[in-house]
Amino acid sequence: MTTNLKTPADTGTKPGRGRPRAFDPDGALAIGQQLFHAAGYEAVGLSAITDALGIKPPSFYAAFGSKADFFERVLERYASTEIALGGVLRPGRAPVEALADLLEQAARNYAKDPQRRGCLVLEAARGNDASESAPMARRIAERRRAQVREFVAATHPQAADRVTDFVSTLMSGLSSGAREGMGEARLLEVSRAAVASLDALLR
Repeated sequence: MTTNLKTPADTGTKPGRGRPRAFDPDGALAIGQQLFHAAGYEAVGLSAITDALGIKPPSFYAAFGSKADFFERVLERYASTEIALGGVLRPGRAPVEALADLLEQAARNYAKDPQRRGCLVLEAARGNDASESAPMARRIAERRRAQVREFVAATHPQAADRVTDFVSTLMSGLSSGAREGMGEARLLEVSRAAVASLDALLR
C-alpha cells in the first residue's frame, strides 16, 4: 500500500507562511496501523514503512523519531479509535450493559478485517520480553484494564478485581480466536454468552 504523503524535505520545497505541511502524521499512523496489524512489529521493516508512506528515512526520523516511537504512537491511536473505552464505559451506565457492549464491540472489531484479525495491542503484548514492542503494548493493555476496573469499582468495588480479570481474559480470548480464524458470528456468540457470568460476578 502506498500513499503520496510528502514532507518539504522530500520535495525540496519550503512551505509558504500560513500554508499547511503536506505530510499528514495521523494518515501516516493509520497506514502504519494497517502494516503492523497485518504482519506484526518484527516483520515490518523501516523500508516497508517509508515506502508505504511515500517518504524517505530522514523525513520519517524527523517526524517520528524511530520505528519503536512510531509503533507506540500507532498503538495509542489504535487504542483510542478502534474501541474507545471512554465512549463505552460512561459514568452512570449499568456495568453489565456497558461491559456486554464492550465485549460485543471487541468481537465485531477483531473479526471485521480478514487481513488484520484480533486486537493490535493484545497481540503485540504477547510478544517476547526481549522485543521492544511487547512492553509498549503491555503498558497500554494495563492502562485499559485499569479503566475497566475504575468503571466497575465506582458501583461495585467488591467485584472490581474479579470482573476486570474476567473481561480482560475474555477479550484476550476473543482476540486469539479471531487470529485463529473464528468469524464474527462465533465471536459474538461467545461474547453474548458471557453476559450471564458478568451478571453473576457483579452480584
